[in-house]
Amino acid sequence: MQLTGDVAYLLAGVALLAGAVLPRLLRRRAISTPIAFVAVGLLIGLLPLPGGHTVTPVGHEQITEHLTEVTVIIALMGVGLAIDRPLHWQTWGTTWRLLLIAMPLCIVAVAALGWGLMGLAPASALLLAAALAPTDPVLASDVQVEGPDVEGGDAEPTPEEDDEVRFGLTSEAGLNDGAAFPFVFGAILLAGSSTHHGGWGTWIGWYVVGKLLIALVVGALSGWALTRLAFRAPVRSLRLAEAGEPMLAIAATLGVYGLTDVLGGYGFVAVFVAGVSLRSFQRTHAYHAALHDFVGQLEHMLTWMLLLLLGAALTDGLLASLTWQGVVLAVLLVFLVRPVVAWASLWGNGMTQPERYATAFFGVRGIGSVFYLAYATGQATFPERRELWSTMAFTVVLSVVVHGVTATPVMNRLDAVRGRVKEGAA
Repeated sequence: MQLTGDVAYLLAGVALLAGAVLPRLLRRRAISTPIAFVAVGLLIGLLPLPGGHTVTPVGHEQITEHLTEVTVIIALMGVGLAIDRPLHWQTWGTTWRLLLIAMPLCIVAVAALGWGLMGLAPASALLLAAALAPTDPVLASDVQVEGPDVEGGDAEPTPEEDDEVRFGLTSEAGLNDGAAFPFVFGAILLAGSSTHHGGWGTWIGWYVVGKLLIALVVGALSGWALTRLAFRAPVRSLRLAEAGEPMLAIAATLGVYGLTDVLGGYGFVAVFVAGVSLRSFQRTHAYHAALHDFVGQLEHMLTWMLLLLLGAALTDGLLASLTWQGVVLAVLLVFLVRPVVAWASLWGNGMTQPERYATAFFGVRGIGSVFYLAYATGQATFPERRELWSTMAFTVVLSVVVHGVTATPVMNRLDAVRGRVKEGAA
């Protein structure tokens, strides 16, 4: 995304103005805000940019990586702060099923389609599958919990804690962005990266186990330390919760991510775990809402910019290498692969059939996929790079449109059915 000077300022201004107007215009319509931003971006991409600038990420992977990286980690902190349910193996059963069963099966299926249907090399097929496997914490707000409940007590769960669909999709998006990283590194190793070496023993021992453990420990300890600082610092002026200072959320996001990367762990996982850890302390304190709202505003600004850029890139050549096989793969992933493997993974977890179908269907693909592809293609050489970018972009846009149009009516119907069931039980 080759943007400099006046062009970058222009796009930033358009993004902020559209972000202030579009959500209000589309509140009662079937078109979601992400769809509208992509559409505006499509129009921008048709305009001749001054100085011959382009907005396609192909060939500009480094800046694309950093833009998407910041957006994803901000979103992950927001997701962690939004979850009211305390972390426990049993109460997070839906999450573990989606993470440990559905996502690996999805990766295997998409890799097989990439290799068998699209004719990609094994490394490229695995990279495409890993990039498209995780659900997105950035674009899935319509099917996620809205934010921390700081008014209720601990005696009974809040409505959102009882909403297994929203909780499952939120917690899944918080964890599977980081959980997909080992498979991305697997693709990089297969491609013969000059900076990453080792066999499958190294991949399992370090990229699957070691880096994940570092992330979990850093995230949990950092969240614990920051909550003690904010709520119980011996010096009152350091108790940021009393002052309502929301900057702690951004400091925690960047600090935890940077520390985890320095130590070699998965920063995405660490940031989400830190957010959950921050949320777990004095759960009804209004400070949690202040942190979440502050993070949400920054996340929205970054997301609006990226959606405009994505839309502009689509009409600026990003889809030039899209094949009919890539279109078929995208359609199969959105309408068949993700719904089937997620539905199967949720067998016997206590959900009603409508809840199970909704959770399986709403596997939104988005900004995380862009990050992974930019990161991997900057680390190793993938001969089918342009085809990977075109297929990924088409899949993300397809997901944004399909899930954006269906999210509100489906979730409203689920809420209505759930309400009637509760009234009948009362």
